[in-house]
Amino acid sequence: MSTRHFLTLLDFTPAELQQLLQRAIQLKAMRNAGEVYEPFKNRVMAMIFEKASTRTRVSFEAGMAQFGGHAMFLSPRDTQLGRGEPIEDSARVISSMVDIVMIRTFSHSTVETFAAHSSVPVINALTDDFHPCQLLADMQTFQELRGSIQGKTVAWVGDGNNMCHSYINAARQFDFRLNIACPEGFEPRADLVARNADRVSLVESPEEAVRQADLVVTDVWASMGQEKEQRERIREFRGYQVSPALMDLATQDALFMHCLPAHRGEEVSEDMLDDPRCVCFPEAENRLHAQKALIEFLLQDLIIRR
Repeated sequence: MSTRHFLTLLDFTPAELQQLLQRAIQLKAMRNAGEVYEPFKNRVMAMIFEKASTRTRVSFEAGMAQFGGHAMFLSPRDTQLGRGEPIEDSARVISSMVDIVMIRTFSHSTVETFAAHSSVPVINALTDDFHPCQLLADMQTFQELRGSIQGKTVAWVGDGNNMCHSYINAARQFDFRLNIACPEGFEPRADLVARNADRVSLVESPEEAVRQADLVVTDVWASMGQEKEQRERIREFRGYQVSPALMDLATQDALFMHCLPAHRGEEVSEDMLDDPRCVCFPEAENRLHAQKALIEFLLQDLIIRR
């Protein structure tokens, strides 16, 4: 059986993604009930971080510990990756010693190259182009609270960044409509929009995007690595803040999500994260459960049977 990787949502079929969500919900219930489930004793995950993280590191490290395994944190400061060793060589060496690899980095080509030379599954834990693990958590959260997202309308407000790109892929894989409102010059990749034109629309204003939406999502205006653009982006994105007043244009039972960390007073109003429609913190917790389901799926042949 060939090694499976998870670099974007398109690496799994819609049926497999639904299976993951159902399993994530089951694993969450098991943990909350205090059930010990350790199918990966003595198994090791290498966590390669070129970008800093809170939720990604805690969720993957806790998930492997709860599975009875171990997560090894690797940064460019501590490895030859930061001293110019070819990615191909690092992939061959690291994958020969561990069972699964998680990478959080800048260029998407880095995870693609690593996966192409890895003998074990590779998970994209964020690149500048995609953030598929966050989408698993988002889709799990919506399913838990509102049921299937199929046929629903989702509004993206803000930068056409890696999260926006992953929402475009999610619209295809989970079968929902996506309205995207971005300032001119900050739109998502044109090729992604064109390939999904049957379900993805670029609209002129946040109000138009949010009107009658079932889910409203945003992200920071300046992502990691764009700090020098912060002041300019604040000017350009004025009017693209999600607030309770903007949410009032959505459906009555609409939810609001943000992958966090949030900049209150910028992409979200000071009071938006305290609004009852905001589910950002359950969404953040679900990174743990969704990623555990993903790890289990990718390592299913290594599960210790009880």
